[in-house]
Amino acid sequence: MIEIKDLLTTYDGKKNISFPDWKLEQGQHSLMLGPSGSGKTTLLHILAGMLKPTRGNVLIANENILDLSGAAMDKFRGKNIGLIFQKPHLIESLSIKDNLLMAQYFAGLPKDADRVKEILAELNIPDKINDKPHQLSQGEAQRVAIARALINKPKVILADEPTSALDDENCKAVYTLLDNQANKNKATMVISTHDQRLKDLITNHLILKKETVLVKIKK
Repeated sequence: MIEIKDLLTTYDGKKNISFPDWKLEQGQHSLMLGPSGSGKTTLLHILAGMLKPTRGNVLIANENILDLSGAAMDKFRGKNIGLIFQKPHLIESLSIKDNLLMAQYFAGLPKDADRVKEILAELNIPDKINDKPHQLSQGEAQRVAIARALINKPKVILADEPTSALDDENCKAVYTLLDNQANKNKATMVISTHDQRLKDLITNHLILKKETVLVKIKK
């Protein structure tokens, strides 16, 4: 599950963005919507433990992640949170197999080559296991990025604009992959997006507004 309470973050010591209290039960899926500047990516990074807010509480799988040290947060993220960004961010010098094994390693989990084969087969790219990222098409690279996010069977999937650069057919294909994998692992899923095509596919929406509060600077 995901729950945020009294969450606020400050930019440059001058501008605040506050977020509404919000809760998703385990296995629920939601879109995070709002105009540019409303804090969608910021909130996604807070949920992933990559950014500390100014105040508030963030519960992921019943753990208040703001109480975790940096090392503990890295291990918690690796085991419990699958992150999917707009770009794959694969390590070019490593094979697809080793890119996925690295995700297990950083989570403090034993390397499991059988799991690598399993997730690539589920995403219909088993023959790419020994390829390097530059040998993949855009769609194949995105599937590998999804595989990397899901290889440790996370309780939470966070995706930042995963379909924004895709045509209608590939948009539906990527969403179907995410939905199928999330349901298979009973994962809570949050997709931050501007993509109107996803609104009919996921009807639970967190809508952020572009409202900021200026912080008064004491002289």
